[in-house]
Amino acid sequence: MGARVVAIDRDAERLATGLAQAAQRGLDIEWIQADLEKDWPELGVFDVVMVFNYLDRPRMSRVVEAVRPGGVLMMETFLEAQRHLGWGPQRDEHLLRFGEIIGLTDPLEVVQGREAFEPADNAQWAAVASVLARRRK
Repeated sequence: MGARVVAIDRDAERLATGLAQAAQRGLDIEWIQADLEKDWPELGVFDVVMVFNYLDRPRMSRVVEAVRPGGVLMMETFLEAQRHLGWGPQRDEHLLRFGEIIGLTDPLEVVQGREAFEPADNAQWAAVASVLARRRK
């Protein structure tokens, strides 16, 4: 559809899988291997920023700054309740507190937010929070 797409992961194997699948579909994606717990590459701003299963509270302002005026942030990651489901992240720094995701997207305007227990890809349950937030023009 003409969008500039940038995919970032620290795992070279995951990037290689993504690259192969994108090539099969004829998609033009910029693949960046980077550990987002270290220095970030310069990425610019985007119409849509999507963040899944990743939480780094000290760097959330960088995520929010990557949303251009009129753009949106789509984010979903695990809640603290995930710890009790027997899989997924266990450390506090990787788990959201109930109600926390809204504050992490400030000053974006929240369009939709939710916190839920839902079935996950691995036939288990996941405790997640998600948000769709927009930067005003």
